[in-house]
Amino acid sequence: MQSYDTLVEALDDLKKKGYTLDFNLANDGLFCRDKDLQLSPRQFHIVDYYRFEGMSDPDDNTVLYTIESIDGHKGTLISAYGPYADEMSGEMVEKLKIA
Repeated sequence: MQSYDTLVEALDDLKKKGYTLDFNLANDGLFCRDKDLQLSPRQFHIVDYYRFEGMSDPDDNTVLYTIESIDGHKGTLISAYGPYADEMSGEMVEKLKIA
């Protein structure tokens, strides 16, 4: 697994690797505004993930997921974890669960 020092470094490198879409969380899936694309948990898989912790605030935690849809769309999802995690369905929580 590739490691990155910063979120910006990771995003730049992943774009070069074809992860060009910017996914956002919806309660029951993902959506990409640029493509007007919505994906249910069954329509995508997590390729990899990277954790980043804020240097000045330990509560400033982020996870970056690399996402690929079953029909070949590739992008990233940036999400908070810990006390500021976004609300989502149980199916999405299970899908995005990381060790």
